[in-house]
Amino acid sequence: MTALHWKLVIDAADPHAQADFWARALGYTVEDNGAFIERLLAAGHAPAELTVEAHGRRAWRDLAAVRHPDDPYEEATGIGHGRRLLFQRVPEAKTAKNRLHIDVHAGPARDRAAEVARLESLGASVLRDVDEPGGRWTVMADPEGNEFCVQ
Repeated sequence: MTALHWKLVIDAADPHAQADFWARALGYTVEDNGAFIERLLAAGHAPAELTVEAHGRRAWRDLAAVRHPDDPYEEATGIGHGRRLLFQRVPEAKTAKNRLHIDVHAGPARDRAAEVARLESLGASVLRDVDEPGGRWTVMADPEGNEFCVQ
């Protein structure tokens, strides 16, 4: 069987703010779908009210994605074909603990406390520190309250 292409989709109140946070947090690139959207608008395949301006270019109002800068992407659409997070606007607020979360690995060259401080400066908050026989990590929340861990 051939490996499947996948992305992690995350519900959000503000997809563009979430994409900006996670791009800075992970060192990822916010996808640029501007040229693709302009072609769809010009052909009459999408209405302008489904778009906004983000980073000086046309973007989908209710979707924003980030991708690893070294992974391939389709130049015609700007859509990544590798490690990718897609944020989609939903009307309801987050109400419970995530059933799936991201683990950020600070790596051997970085100090976990320094990484936690950097993420706090981007808008994340510390929920708790965990110290168990299996390891140590910090549980944090992104600006919309989605939990993630820093190891």
